Amino acid sequence: MVAAILPRGVQVSDATAFRGGNPSTTAWTVLIAISLCHMINDVMQSMLAAIYPLLQQEFSLSYWQIGLMTFAFQVTASLLQPVVGAVTDKNPMPKSLAFGMGTTVVGVLMLALAHEYWVLLIGAMLIGIGSAVFHPESSRVARVASGGRFGTAQSIFQMGGNFGTSLGPLLAAFIVVPLGRPSIALFSVMAMVGSWMLWRIGAWAEGRRKSGGPSASTALKLPRNRVIAAIVILALLTFTKNIYTASISSYFTFFLIEKFALTTQQAQLMLFLFLGGMAGGVMLGGLLGDKVGPLKVIWFSILGILPFTLALPYAGLATTGVLVVVIGLILASAFPAIVVFAQELVPGRTGLIAGIFFGFAFGMGGIAAAVLGVVADAKGIEFVYQICSYLPLMGLLTIFLPRMNRV
Repeated sequence: MVAAILPRGVQVSDATAFRGGNPSTTAWTVLIAISLCHMINDVMQSMLAAIYPLLQQEFSLSYWQIGLMTFAFQVTASLLQPVVGAVTDKNPMPKSLAFGMGTTVVGVLMLALAHEYWVLLIGAMLIGIGSAVFHPESSRVARVASGGRFGTAQSIFQMGGNFGTSLGPLLAAFIVVPLGRPSIALFSVMAMVGSWMLWRIGAWAEGRRKSGGPSASTALKLPRNRVIAAIVILALLTFTKNIYTASISSYFTFFLIEKFALTTQQAQLMLFLFLGGMAGGVMLGGLLGDKVGPLKVIWFSILGILPFTLALPYAGLATTGVLVVVIGLILASAFPAIVVFAQELVPGRTGLIAGIFFGFAFGMGGIAAAVLGVVADAKGIEFVYQICSYLPLMGLLTIFLPRMNRV
């Protein structure tokens, strides 16, 4: 897919390949606003999974019906994103952001008011469509607003998503569970506010695009085959990161309960330590990427967690708490650097890159997490973390990424 869309442009040497855009004033208000909208979008995503037990009880759903809801959401939210990104690269549509959040509003209302299973399915798909529209175009807006601080802009943008992902289950636990499924409609108010914000952001981005002077060159700055190989390596690194992240978010509480006899609440607290570490790591990765270059951050992040992941399955409780914070902090720092590196490799294809790395790679990570569940059933939950502890070795693939000078 990447090969079919990449332009055949002028090729230059590695030494001159990475050139930063002309720096301009960073639009901090826009970056903060798009980050808040990212938080709202990802609250809706994580809230959907958090209410599965409630839906299962009320609608007497089987596990395959719950799995079908996840599939319907993933196909639209994850696998559709690269397609949306490729289309909007050719025809930027920043005002479509409000439309995407509008479909999320409808999806949330359908979940709140549904009386039949098929309505739940459509609601999940609409939330997924809203996410598929949001990520590619909003990542482009973040880059436009960066003023040349591409890593920092990506970090601010992604922090909103990370915070929203961790906030969704808490809102579901403290609002939806006590008040019942109709209270999900309260989330639609949040999405409406987000849609209004995105309309304003889209209007700003449209004005910036029309008054921004000549368009930047979309010619590849490296041989086309080398760019494709680099994008594949970056996707594999993201895939590796997401598998490990999914193993923690999906099964870590069960691991802690089984190994240390913790209560569910205590195990959840340990999980929040990991999520907190990831939130800090996202910001750290962007700031460091702007200072030392994204390639060094990728090396440090993916391969640097190996000693900590190898120790985790055998650590005591207190050490485990420290390790998950460190792992989350280092692991999450890779993603802003990977996205910025890929965007520089393929200038003018911001939407496609965002679609690949926010959508497809995350979706594949979710599928891998399901496979880990099968492994856990067969071999035990501790075995899952023993095999996952070697995943950071994939970071050695970084050696095959092109070395670039940045100015």
